[in-house]
Amino acid sequence: MTVQESNRVIKPKPPVVSWAFWDWGSASFNAVLVTFIFSVYLTDSVGSTLAEGSNATSLYSMAVAIAGVIVAVVAPVMGRRSDIRGTRRRSLRTWTLVTVFLMFCLFAVKNTDPLYFWFGVAIMAIANITFEFAEVQYYAQLSQISTRDNVGRVSGFGWSMGYFGGIVLLLVCYFGFVAGDGDTRGFLNLPIEDGLNIRLVAVLAAAWFLISAIPALLRVPEIEPQVSAEAQPKGLVAAYKDLFAKIAQLWKEDRNAVYFLIAAAVFRDGLAGVFTFGAILAVTVYGLSAGDVLLFGVAANVVSALGALLGGFLDDRIGPKPIILASLTIMIADATILFFVDGPTNFWIYGLILCAFVGPAQSASRSFLTRLSPDGQEGQLFGLYATTGRAVSWMAPSLFGAFVAFTGDDRTGILAIALILLFGIALLSMVKPPHKVN
Repeated sequence: MTVQESNRVIKPKPPVVSWAFWDWGSASFNAVLVTFIFSVYLTDSVGSTLAEGSNATSLYSMAVAIAGVIVAVVAPVMGRRSDIRGTRRRSLRTWTLVTVFLMFCLFAVKNTDPLYFWFGVAIMAIANITFEFAEVQYYAQLSQISTRDNVGRVSGFGWSMGYFGGIVLLLVCYFGFVAGDGDTRGFLNLPIEDGLNIRLVAVLAAAWFLISAIPALLRVPEIEPQVSAEAQPKGLVAAYKDLFAKIAQLWKEDRNAVYFLIAAAVFRDGLAGVFTFGAILAVTVYGLSAGDVLLFGVAANVVSALGALLGGFLDDRIGPKPIILASLTIMIADATILFFVDGPTNFWIYGLILCAFVGPAQSASRSFLTRLSPDGQEGQLFGLYATTGRAVSWMAPSLFGAFVAFTGDDRTGILAIALILLFGIALLSMVKPPHKVN
């Protein structure tokens, strides 16, 4: 061995797989609890115990909306705080563990008394807050485990892991805990009395998230603090003053990042609308059965995951902006075709094409902001990313509802989603491409 070889510093391999397993595990919260299984149980089965005239879905939505306001107000401060204190991994660990604990608490939500409904709503609302606080830190870590050459692939890999994790867990939950009729459900023959089978789904989801997140919580390195403990802002008022000063500085020095945050908030709301209203349209417009919708949901996650992987490789070659613009453009064209066709077969074809480009757009959006973020300010920027997203999260539901109400036809909601995506393209076209990543 030469002297040069003996003195060579061997850098450890970035823990990309460990980091991505957090995405894999987070599907247990997003897909299982929020989207497909527990929220339906909470608003339908548990909600049936409320007094006559009460709307469980409306009450649950209101609680989630309040949680969203809290996230919008607090997330940037949380991100900025972890940046300057060097506590990104510790914050991720704290908020992940709190979220997992809250998920375990859902086991107590029976369908026998109105008090359980309010308890479940409170837990879900708080868990929405803690999950997004954790997600801000997780997104910020992307700059720590990637380089200029591979940030797109790393982001795409993580995003696809989230989709694949959701597919696997949803299938396990459906066939093991939910499928079938009678007093017991699934191949585990779990009793439905007091909602036990669904409550056990919450326990499985919590355990899934905890085990999957461990590699990221242990292996992704902590960042260095930006300032000494004495120079860090003390108290809530000082923290917000520091944040506003940094935002003003960002506006003066890198207005392009602010423009991207606004554009991303708009097109991300359109992307969310695809999954939010897709199942509704599948049944009411294209004639899919409830079972077919579940199968379509699994297929949609598969193509979205594969799209995210492919988009990640192209991201590193041509940049994230062309990926987002191309994905949104194809989605608008596909939605236009979908508007004019009928029947389950056409929905399967054009619906899956639509979903195939959601993953690349979402993943490239994350890598775009990572490339734009100034050194050491990733947490703050991704906190603002959450805030701007929450600020416009009313657009897709409102426009979708307005189109449907005005025409009396659910089909026109497709055009509402396409219009939001088009607005996102217009805003993004004015944003300069990013040129840096740590």
